[in-house]
Amino acid sequence: MTRIKLATSNILKLASEYDKTFYAKDDCKVEKELINWFSSHRYLNRQNFLKLCMWKSPRPKKHYEDKLNSDSRIGEITKLAIGSKDEYLKITVLQLLKGVSWPVASVILHFAEPDKYTIMDFRAIWSLGMQQPKIYDFDFWENYTETVRSIAKNAKVTLRNLDKALWVYSKLNQK
Repeated sequence: MTRIKLATSNILKLASEYDKTFYAKDDCKVEKELINWFSSHRYLNRQNFLKLCMWKSPRPKKHYEDKLNSDSRIGEITKLAIGSKDEYLKITVLQLLKGVSWPVASVILHFAEPDKYTIMDFRAIWSLGMQQPKIYDFDFWENYTETVRSIAKNAKVTLRNLDKALWVYSKLNQK
């Protein structure tokens, strides 16, 4: 049972609050840059990989910057993930990159295919009333993704607007 009221007007109002908070910050600028990058590239280069990872979570920066995450390796792995039709392969292969967890992998997929994937985040999970797992796995990610897609479709909002609304709702209400 969700905590958030899932009416279209409420989702759009909360998403607007997110935009007001982050519009002047680099967050919105980075979002636009990454979406533009993916509109003409079906992979990430190292520069955009680091930008994306830092946008999601700056704490593991030293892992993202590890020499194992070379430009060519990042390109090959992200090209394979984005090009695959297999959902399991898409999300799990990204985690071969050092520092990439389920939430960061979800961000890569979201920016590559914003109409198909959303960002998995503990705030959104809480707002949906889902139990935060001790360890993420494919079944949880798949259920989360399908749940969010269904809600967005029923409310006639974009996945990104729903994601923003879930994030803001948690920020305002989660103790």
